Amino acid sequence: MRLVRTVAIATLLCASSAAHTQTQSIDSYIHESWDKLSRSTTECTSVVDTKLNTTPILYLPADVREPASVNAMRTQCKVDVQHLPRVIEHEGDVMPADIQRPGLLYLPNRYVVPGGRFNEMYGWDSYFILLGELEDGRNDLARGTVENFFYEIDHYGAILNANRTYFLTRSQPPFLSSMVLAVYRAEQKQDPKAAKKWLRRAWPYLQRDHDLWTHAPHLAGRTGLARYSDLGHGPVPEMSDDSTYYVDVIHWLRAHPSQETAAYLEPANAKQKCAANEQCLRAEADGYQLTEKFFAGDRAMRESGFDTTFRFGPYSGSTDEFAPFCLNALLYKYERDVAFIAAELGHSDDAVAWSTTAGTRLAKIRELLWSEKLGIFVDYNTHTQQQSSYAYSTTYYALWAGIATPEQAKRLVSALPLFERKGGLMTSNVTTGVQWDAPYGWAPLQWLAVDGLQHYGYDAEARRIAEEFMTSVRNGYTHDGTIREKYNVDTASAEVVVGTGYKQNVIGFGWTNGVYVKLRALLAPATK
Repeated sequence: MRLVRTVAIATLLCASSAAHTQTQSIDSYIHESWDKLSRSTTECTSVVDTKLNTTPILYLPADVREPASVNAMRTQCKVDVQHLPRVIEHEGDVMPADIQRPGLLYLPNRYVVPGGRFNEMYGWDSYFILLGELEDGRNDLARGTVENFFYEIDHYGAILNANRTYFLTRSQPPFLSSMVLAVYRAEQKQDPKAAKKWLRRAWPYLQRDHDLWTHAPHLAGRTGLARYSDLGHGPVPEMSDDSTYYVDVIHWLRAHPSQETAAYLEPANAKQKCAANEQCLRAEADGYQLTEKFFAGDRAMRESGFDTTFRFGPYSGSTDEFAPFCLNALLYKYERDVAFIAAELGHSDDAVAWSTTAGTRLAKIRELLWSEKLGIFVDYNTHTQQQSSYAYSTTYYALWAGIATPEQAKRLVSALPLFERKGGLMTSNVTTGVQWDAPYGWAPLQWLAVDGLQHYGYDAEARRIAEEFMTSVRNGYTHDGTIREKYNVDTASAEVVVGTGYKQNVIGFGWTNGVYVKLRALLAPATK
């Protein structure tokens, strides 16, 4: 009996030691990733675009003189450097068609990329990356990223999907206020006076960024809410490395005819309609091509960051017809953030005005986007004037943004079984074969739900979901020593098989690294 107990204790100690070693290994992987995934637009590796088979080129704003570091990079990397054709004040002032060859847009500071094919600075990815950087003491990278977004607003008209010329037509989910406050609070601990000065510098950029979402084309009909919209037309060029996507969509639509899908297809006349646009010419199959209506929705979906899901119709071809809950929840929090910042800076009248704006949006959200029947927040179709019945885990933005009443919060917790699996929260409860639906789970949605649950006092649920998703990440790391873009939360693994769209499960991975660090910190008190 004593021998059995000794063996059992030894086994437990070995298991504990192995778990500790694995945790240390993941921690080291993430700690080192901030530098491995960091880029500068004056380095050779940054200019390369794995999505397009084109010669690297760097673009400077029309009114910016070429920095010495760029001149040195031009020679060292044999990279062409050009200026944009004109000064940009607003999104759409320069369109991708105005630029002969696509390329990288210059930014002054280092930034962390997601990894793999995503070799540029992304809009909403950067918030979750930034959270991890701050948790890991990398305030330099976090502040530099936010300063880059200020630069984009100044010189490219908006915070871009990412800093490539073909993204000049769209933004991404608005997290700038959250990024500014995260950096401000971190730097307050070191130098309160300098932090306040930096916050004052951020103030006008926050107002300009918010302005993008409260004017056409981002108005969701007459709802008083916002929508996603892209100023471009036709197929997106960044799908060139997945050149079968639009053909796959046509095949699916042809196999699933309906009144809705009929609006996405028309008889092919590619030669007349597409001219020399190679990507457009590839979007033809079975004698059909996709309509401009579909491409408008497809592009809006990409601004949402949820590419691809069936949440806004098949392949989200009607995204621009919806007032999405997620976007309006982000804007409500944004408006509350700016009210707080105004008060911090002593702008009392502005603080009242922004609080009033937030209150108006909150009333509209609760009126149009809360489903009493489902007990969750949903999206609203402005064309049919009907709520969507498509359950999506962005409903938990309501807790993170402080939108839910106590009763609504209770019902949202009761709805967790719709999404929760052993490896975390699924994006939706519908399996469609695309990456932003079941059974896949993504780091940003885990963090916003976990942080929101904790904010409303549901600590047990927050910790449970945090541990579930961390288990998925750890299982994947044990399998091949990498951290990935997305996870199969049914199996709590990185085993992902996407049928249509982005089929890779990219290694890196910026926002997964950031969220893992935050979840680890959240669970740390319970493990001491």
